[in-house]
Amino acid sequence: MDWWWRQQLHDEGLAVLIHEQQGVVARVQLIAAGLSDLDVRRRLRGRRWQTIHPGVYLTHTGPIGYDERRLAALLYAGPEAAWSHYTAAEQLGLIPSDGGRPVYVTIPWRRRVRPRPNLVITRSSHWEDRLAVVVPPRTRPAESVLDIVGISNTLDDAAAIVAEACQSGRLRAGQVLDALANRRGLRHGAALRPILADVASGTHSLLELRYLRDVERAHGLPSGQRQRAVDGEFTDVAYLPYELLVELDGRFHFAPARRWRDLDRDNRAALRSERTLRYGWLDITSRPCAAAVQVLQVLRRKDPTLPAHPCGATCPVR
Repeated sequence: MDWWWRQQLHDEGLAVLIHEQQGVVARVQLIAAGLSDLDVRRRLRGRRWQTIHPGVYLTHTGPIGYDERRLAALLYAGPEAAWSHYTAAEQLGLIPSDGGRPVYVTIPWRRRVRPRPNLVITRSSHWEDRLAVVVPPRTRPAESVLDIVGISNTLDDAAAIVAEACQSGRLRAGQVLDALANRRGLRHGAALRPILADVASGTHSLLELRYLRDVERAHGLPSGQRQRAVDGEFTDVAYLPYELLVELDGRFHFAPARRWRDLDRDNRAALRSERTLRYGWLDITSRPCAAAVQVLQVLRRKDPTLPAHPCGATCPVR
């Protein structure tokens, strides 16, 4: 496979290529443009350039930023290399960029590249099958997310990245499910399938997934409607026959403006004769049974015979 940058070098020249690469350039690019090894060594000895990786340089002596590190890692890993995992997900707009992360690159299984600081290199026998049609090369959105799932420490971490990527609007849960069908043995893969189905049905955030699993399903509560549009906003969980809304907020905030918006939303729900129960991250992750008791109390005001069950021996739900 030829280098992805070769056509641009031919059409626009070395100066444009270096500019487009934020000042990063590889020795192989310089040689292809007609420079000699002596020209390269002269610039390095004169301290006009600096080395990022062996054979990859920055054409100024200022700080090396995250964008430069990403490009340098891809050039260092060779022509058959692509951004993957967190790096590809950032470049595809699925998750926010984080300069504190290492750069993730995937290469074909048959190749080996010497490790470097702040660079994670993965070898894959399915490298070419998972590439997006884009330059510089990177894995497709669903494949990038599943790469992250495969290195996630916990199922919660895996679910969080899927929910965040789908919430970006650039990826659908169905696409991740389709890609997952070709990832036999992926870590967290089997447990992730029903979670992806929940995301596809409208559950957006990790806290919503935790509420669905640990409060609603664990205690046999009715299934609420996710992300119902009303009054120009979306309610997290709506139990419409019972006139109850559950709002979930995974952020820690003390902003008066946010508090006012929450109160205003609750007041408008009251005007629609809908009660609102509001829970934060600690309520759902640390006290899910207590939340289930409260939700059940409100639901049973409409249906006193509504069934439910405890999730364990010490659960207060009856």
